[in-house]
Amino acid sequence: MPARPTFDDDQRRARLARRHLLAPGTGADRAEQVVDALVAVHATDPATVFLAVAARLAAPGTADTERALYADGTVLRRHGMRKTLFAVPADLAPALYASTTAKAAAAERTRLLKDFAASGRDAAWTAAAEHAVLDALAAAASPDGLTGSQLSESVPQLRETIDYGVGTSYQTSQPVGMRLLRLLGMEGAMVRRRPVGSWTSSRHRWVPGPPVPAAPKPAERAAAQAGLAARWLASYGPATEDDLVWWTGWGVREVRTALAACAAAEVELADGSTGFVLPDDLAPEPAPAPWAALLPALDPTAMGWKHRDWYLAPEHRPELVDRSGNLGPTVWWNGRVIGGWAQRADGEVAFELLADPGTEARRAVTAEAAALRTLLADTRVTPRFRTPLERRLTS
Repeated sequence: MPARPTFDDDQRRARLARRHLLAPGTGADRAEQVVDALVAVHATDPATVFLAVAARLAAPGTADTERALYADGTVLRRHGMRKTLFAVPADLAPALYASTTAKAAAAERTRLLKDFAASGRDAAWTAAAEHAVLDALAAAASPDGLTGSQLSESVPQLRETIDYGVGTSYQTSQPVGMRLLRLLGMEGAMVRRRPVGSWTSSRHRWVPGPPVPAAPKPAERAAAQAGLAARWLASYGPATEDDLVWWTGWGVREVRTALAACAAAEVELADGSTGFVLPDDLAPEPAPAPWAALLPALDPTAMGWKHRDWYLAPEHRPELVDRSGNLGPTVWWNGRVIGGWAQRADGEVAFELLADPGTEARRAVTAEAAALRTLLADTRVTPRFRTPLERRLTS
């Protein structure tokens, strides 16, 4: 039996640089190209989308991302992997819904109905509140839609509260609006549009979404999972089965079925584990010219794999990862995370290197920090999920 192809860590870092548009000369012209290359960009923190895209544009800026999100609708915010909000290419949205979101949304609706019923609000009450929300959006005078606060003014039910976790240590009160708007957003009945304020704002306006698709049949779900797995492998392979389980939030059996359906080829990684690539993607790629990057918190490259030792040294994680496992702002040199950065109150972009990468790297990182300071101008960015190093740099 012939030996499996081997991918060492240098080869994986070369792929990362080129396929994630971080290597010199790979910068994209449009936001859609960046999001497509990354498959999906974390959108829980609005700043992540804009800074992740800007870091990979040939002419960095935020205007083109605003165009793609709000004018052209070629990049969409959707709940997807691990029930998290992502910005995705518009053409990926149907497969994302069928492969991942529909199941998560159904589970969310079951929990919501159970929690609402426990507080004396039956299914009929919930349905009436939903219809009131969608009617309010349809009747909105502005094509930009309504904020959550404006919806609460029009739909009094949203201002009511429910008790959550009764009898437990985490018992609390939750606004009906928080739960109901999240569910309608997951299902796609309403979608986020331009926020109130700058591109860093989380106060999005809502507009009616397209008709919610029917729940996918098992064969449709399996086909969508195979397609999403193939798209991810093209950008993130070679990667392990564990990596794909973590990234998608699917079960192990679903991931194995998807890998088989896209005929993923087994390869050996530097640590002896089994990785997967697409069957026509076995050729190594040449190392790119030296490169540096300052990537935002939750950047798709930093968050793209479960097993990260090949680009993030274990001893650096306590400084760069929060208690929930979210990676903060990172400094990169030639495919490795070598430190973190933060923006101070006066606008300065400060960084700290956790290892000595040499003079060339320091100069390149300093230049990237200066370019990011210019890009941010009067905008101030504080990550939603703060890490020890980011807090220390801003203290």
